[in-house]
Amino acid sequence: MKSDVAGHSADKSIRLGVSPLSWVNEVLKDLGAGTTAEQCLSEAAAAGFAGVELSRIFPRQAETLSALLGRHHLGLASGWHDGFLADRSVQEEIAAVRAHASLLKACGVSVMVYGECGRMPERALDIPMSGRRTLSAGEWAAYGERLTRFAEALHDEFGLRLAYHHHLMMVAETLSEVRAVMAATGPAVGLLLDTGHAFAAGYDYSILIAEFAPRINHIHLKDVRAAVLADVRARDRSFNEAVRAGLFTVPGDGDVDYRPLARFIAEGGYSGWLVVEAEQDPEQAPPAETVARAFRFVSEHILHETLERS
Repeated sequence: MKSDVAGHSADKSIRLGVSPLSWVNEVLKDLGAGTTAEQCLSEAAAAGFAGVELSRIFPRQAETLSALLGRHHLGLASGWHDGFLADRSVQEEIAAVRAHASLLKACGVSVMVYGECGRMPERALDIPMSGRRTLSAGEWAAYGERLTRFAEALHDEFGLRLAYHHHLMMVAETLSEVRAVMAATGPAVGLLLDTGHAFAAGYDYSILIAEFAPRINHIHLKDVRAAVLADVRARDRSFNEAVRAGLFTVPGDGDVDYRPLARFIAEGGYSGWLVVEAEQDPEQAPPAETVARAFRFVSEHILHETLERS
């Protein structure tokens, strides 16, 4: 497999994207305030990436968004959906996702990121992380059944595969909870592997590869600063406080070991998008140079085995 320009292999089985979170935060509106879509996209393209995920700074009209991305020779990798299936019906969720899913489909996306926002306390990202709410043991089966039916409907109506995002402060944060989601759902529910959220939740992401490789259909490359994580846990800080403190960073700048992921990809265990993602203050981590450094790290330390073996 020969390396191609713009962050993907020649056969496009692996494409390297970047999240706009390096430029602008989706929740903390002061981080990246005033950043334009043009700045984000031009710097992402200049760094070598093939695509980006959806952001609040992008237009939500398919024709306008496609044209904007096209001017920068970028694709749309995916887009996050705030899901509430822990609390509401499949029919309600389909109604809630329709406009978003239609946009993704029109822009050529194949995988939609699903983040479970049900059961989250009010202002959940601003409370101590010990305040997270979970599902009881008796609720997983019904939750999984709703997730499966929703994922099947999402694919039937929009041609989108669901990528379930395990995430701090959500009902599937720990390894046992991710296992519970996978056990309670059918194959229509894919798994988003997030290296940083696994590390921050206290387990090795390679376990997810070992147990659920066939269901991994989207990957976020997020790194974690272990010293910041230890302080956040010791002081029971909030998720947003952790972000401001610099918990997350781009691959290569933290303490996540990416060698298992490199082996997984080199062995042909995954095809799809790898998305560099770092929720950082752009004033502290200037996006252009930060994501360019991340592109080099991923190319040299995660994708190099794939290129060498092909």
